[in-house]
Amino acid sequence: MATGRGRLLLQHWRGLQALHWPPGGVGAAPGLAGEAPGPAGFRKRPGTRYAGTAALKQCARRGRHYKQPSADHPASLESMPSEILLKIFSYLDAVTLLCTGCVNRRFYHLANDNFIWIRIYSTAFSPKRSNWQVNSAEKTAVSMNLLSVEDKEAGYWKKEYITKQRASVKAALARVLKPVNPYTGLPVKTKEALRLSGLGWVIILKEKNGKEYIMQHIDLLINDSSVTIIWYGRNWPQLATLSTLDLCGVTPVFMDRSKPPSKNGPRWLSLITKYNLSNLTESTMIGWDKLIRIFCLHPGLLVGLWKREEELAFVMANLHFHHLVEKSTLGSATVPYELPPHTPLLDDNPEYGLHGYQLHVDMHSGGVFYLCGTFRNLFTKKGSIENGYVKLVVVRFKNNTEHLPLIGKVGLSWRTDLFSGCIKSCSIMDITLLDEYGKPFWCLSSPVCMRSSVPSDGPNFLGQTYCVDYVDSEGKVHVELVWIKETEEYFIVSLVLYLKIAKINHWFGTAY
Repeated sequence: MATGRGRLLLQHWRGLQALHWPPGGVGAAPGLAGEAPGPAGFRKRPGTRYAGTAALKQCARRGRHYKQPSADHPASLESMPSEILLKIFSYLDAVTLLCTGCVNRRFYHLANDNFIWIRIYSTAFSPKRSNWQVNSAEKTAVSMNLLSVEDKEAGYWKKEYITKQRASVKAALARVLKPVNPYTGLPVKTKEALRLSGLGWVIILKEKNGKEYIMQHIDLLINDSSVTIIWYGRNWPQLATLSTLDLCGVTPVFMDRSKPPSKNGPRWLSLITKYNLSNLTESTMIGWDKLIRIFCLHPGLLVGLWKREEELAFVMANLHFHHLVEKSTLGSATVPYELPPHTPLLDDNPEYGLHGYQLHVDMHSGGVFYLCGTFRNLFTKKGSIENGYVKLVVVRFKNNTEHLPLIGKVGLSWRTDLFSGCIKSCSIMDITLLDEYGKPFWCLSSPVCMRSSVPSDGPNFLGQTYCVDYVDSEGKVHVELVWIKETEEYFIVSLVLYLKIAKINHWFGTAY
């Protein structure tokens, strides 16, 4: 509350003390017997109670009684009786009222008052009419709502208001994300949805004793088909005390298109993924330089540790655009967003195998793209099933015309508030595979690294051979590259996707 308004209320309160309050207490006024305006502006009729009765009883049960100001206890907002506070709270908007409820326990219970929240709810969601006439059905609905206020538990209408506001946010985002790019299979206006929702991301570091540290993201890079979110700083907790890391999307509870989202208002957390920090072992380390070592935790998380102290240096999350906004806004703080049930698509010729697929692959870091390629009309025969996977060949060894270079010096850029660097042979890989209907079939964004390997069957290349491998529950990616010393560049000479049979059967309702 503003300082000037606080002084005005204090003067008003001191003036009230000099008066003899009427028998009805604060909020009673001269007039007809048995009828007085309540603190929320409703008329009191015989046999009814003042607005805020439930909240007042809660505060009374907790022993929070009004105390007369004295020299030792000067008048303050906290010392005001609950009737006065309810009257003040009735003038607040929803955002301010939610923030007020976070001050202390007494304010929390008072700010849950159903009479205040039903007025906010009715103002926001009552039917808009072009004239002053209200039909009998609307009058009946309003009166029934008012009569049922005392029958509901404290905070009921606050929950109803927040639920309906969240539903309106979901509907607005669905409208923005509805247009789909026919070439990528992804929403056209993902960036607009990110701006409209005020979406940000936080990580919640949890210690083994239950203590939590919440960190807002420091930097954000929006790529062609993914976002890269970065956290760094000097106040990391000790790694040895940490158990898990939660990645959450965070949005304002209430969305207002007419003005930018407030940074200090109430926020909604949506859990995306939970990571176990005990998995930071040699098996998950993918690269290093003079200062740090980096570890990859699936899906898409990169953790940098200082070599000397073995403490956190930075955290980098990579999220694909596919269902990004839904996962970041529609879950809860403890339960991730659950995708709607998939309806199997018709496979017009299951004996023919997969056909008409399209792959878009990016390799990048720090806004620099080393590869940006699209491959169309991919197919595989039904007989190409091996060890529970269907093999989909994208770039073939024996077809030199399909080989393609990586542009520039490949490396994964990192930085903190004090240092920066680049880890050679590492990058971020984005995969977007569309089925024959142009629907996203398999999407991922993850850190990868190139490792020295033995050449596979194929032509003898003049240069060292490297490979890039990625594996998750839906498939595998295998890339083979050759370092051409004369031109100082990598060439991709093989790119193969391995798709899980279970994923294909679930997608098409088949039984391969």
